[in-house]
Amino acid sequence: MSDTMPGRFYGVGLGPGDPELITRKAARLIAEADVLAYYSGTHGRSIARSIAADLIPDGVIEELLVYPVTTGTTDHPGGYDGAIADFYDESAARLAVHLDAGRTVVVLCEGDPLFYGSYMYLHDRLAPRYPTEVVPGVTSVSAASAAAAEPMVRRTDVLTILPGTLPAPELARRLADTDGAAIMKLGRTFPAVREALAQSGRLDDAVYVERASMDRQRILPVTEVDADAVPYFSVILTAGDRSPRNRAVADRSRPSVAAEVTHPEANELFVVGLGPADEKWLTAEAADALAKVDHVVGYGPYVDRVPVRPGLHRHSSGNTVEVDRARFALDLALSGEKVAVVSGGDAGVFGMASAVFEAAQDDTYASVPIRVLPGVSAVQAVAARAGAPIGGDFAVMSLSDRLKPWDVIEKRLAAVSEADLVLGIYNPASRSRTTQVADAKTVLLRHRPADTVVVIGRDVGRSGESLEVTTLEKLDPAGIDMKCLLIVGAAGTSVTPTGAVWTKRSVDGQSSGSSTTDWTSRP
Repeated sequence: MSDTMPGRFYGVGLGPGDPELITRKAARLIAEADVLAYYSGTHGRSIARSIAADLIPDGVIEELLVYPVTTGTTDHPGGYDGAIADFYDESAARLAVHLDAGRTVVVLCEGDPLFYGSYMYLHDRLAPRYPTEVVPGVTSVSAASAAAAEPMVRRTDVLTILPGTLPAPELARRLADTDGAAIMKLGRTFPAVREALAQSGRLDDAVYVERASMDRQRILPVTEVDADAVPYFSVILTAGDRSPRNRAVADRSRPSVAAEVTHPEANELFVVGLGPADEKWLTAEAADALAKVDHVVGYGPYVDRVPVRPGLHRHSSGNTVEVDRARFALDLALSGEKVAVVSGGDAGVFGMASAVFEAAQDDTYASVPIRVLPGVSAVQAVAARAGAPIGGDFAVMSLSDRLKPWDVIEKRLAAVSEADLVLGIYNPASRSRTTQVADAKTVLLRHRPADTVVVIGRDVGRSGESLEVTTLEKLDPAGIDMKCLLIVGAAGTSVTPTGAVWTKRSVDGQSSGSSTTDWTSRP
């Protein structure tokens, strides 16, 4: 066993390209290093080494880490990801030989080592085994902002850093929902990034910075950029001051409405049900309304489902401020703005419609017309996937006790059970509500047979949806969360040999459990 103390491992940021932006600490470590390592493409030229060239001492050991593949294809059995993972493993092993020999190893990194930097993959592999330190560097975003003299964010603005590799719709949504933004990883992604900027209404104000701080630095409006000549080392900036949602807004900590009413007449307020999942569940009427409005208001995940387009202002908020959200939307409509409040499923079924009408009881909003546009409800979606469990009389309930006490819920569960109605259960559980399903099961078993059919729909309409058919007795409360909707059958509910659940339309006056066996789950 060797008595040699292991060497120290450093990830050293060099900044965006100008050698004068290298920190004093980075310069000192480079001068004292036993080993300097740096990445390059298959051509063998390293940008990191070129930045630090004047600081590299004579006699230092240099380890050139050449990527086996960048954007091309590979015959590696694990594909691109497999080839890159093997490369990082091999690179770490090469550096570990030096560290085991007691040598100081410095990895040169353009920009900042832990900001979209390849160094981090060596850090993952070596930092747990050797004394390690990361020296920060000036990022390309900071350099681009300084070069373009663009103040990105101020006061309570939010700055979002986005990779241009995101799908254009997702990139557009994130651009619309932030103040200042910087988009990196351009090159071949530029056309899609430009389209996302246009969709989010931010194209005209976006600034393109190429090779910030380097000799060939270029700065120009994105609208003037030749898409075929965009290098990887370029950044697009959209300043918070010019964000569509910040224009003429005094306090950017939250959406606000001008104190003076600039329109003589209030506009109609739409309350729109989006259905339970993606656009295929959206009605044509709802889609038409969303295409006409200038403001969309709602719980964040629902606002995210509305396509981004120029001129559309998106106002997201949390899940427990329904009436405040409704008042905000009513204020906008009162001032003459075209507004839609959005809900998942049907807005009138445990959705925003009731909250809007509650807020509208204030005489201030007497002149605001309100129109509710229906959507496919969650109970309809789960029922359709199962077969026809709500083909007869049925009721729906929410197990959430946030707006009503639990003893009221228990009484209603008992009443529905005694009336032999099929029951759709919304909001069965959450992180803070962990006992309601078990308690509801206890109440239902007092009035329903143990073999009563139960359908559990999870994320219906979304990726990874599942449908399980079980019985009331076998229902496992531990497996239920907020993504689930339950349908508890009645006496007339049964399961076909193929696993479909249906409820008879006729009632014979006899209450009896449905005899069922061999329950299965369907993905």
